[in-house]
Amino acid sequence: MITVYGDPISGNCYKLTLILALTGRQHRWVDIDVVKGEARSAEFLLKNPNGRVPLVAFEDGTFLAESNAALFFFAQNSRYWPTDSRIQAEVLQWMFFEQYSHEPFIATSRFWIRFLQARQEYARQLAAAQPKGYAALDVMEGQLNRTPWLVGNDTSIADIALFAYTHRAHEGDFSLASYPAIRDWIERLQRLPDFVAMPA
Repeated sequence: MITVYGDPISGNCYKLTLILALTGRQHRWVDIDVVKGEARSAEFLLKNPNGRVPLVAFEDGTFLAESNAALFFFAQNSRYWPTDSRIQAEVLQWMFFEQYSHEPFIATSRFWIRFLQARQEYARQLAAAQPKGYAALDVMEGQLNRTPWLVGNDTSIADIALFAYTHRAHEGDFSLASYPAIRDWIERLQRLPDFVAMPA
């Protein structure tokens, strides 16, 4: 059976929790506490030298790191990965956007505040992240005013990738009050069959 190493309240790890639930994929989960440094242990670094979670371990002893790569793997042959190559490219476009324009500001702010409990220590960095995080939310709001999902009329792993941290943006001091299309999108995603919530 495939094993997933992850921290349950990490957005990147939650992406895999969600796609595995939505696709009904059997797996074993092993908790890794990032704040306690468990991803940097000598034992874990043998599995992933980059010292990050989530990490997928296959039965043949090989590993797959990076949340969006694992999302792609688990979405194969499901409704969450399109068959048209142009639409596939658009899904990837949003997943790259998530890693470059969204996650560094919204997710990182959440990490400093929620995980490290270090709001004062990171006050300058948090302030600098605000305009960039809101710029990413503006882009999403614009798209979701045009289409129900980030790539047209069908749910995809683009939505799962961006849902993970967007629906917890308030934990990084980002308000969604001015983003009705994003709020509606969050509610639609939460109504998907077999949806599971991130632990509180």
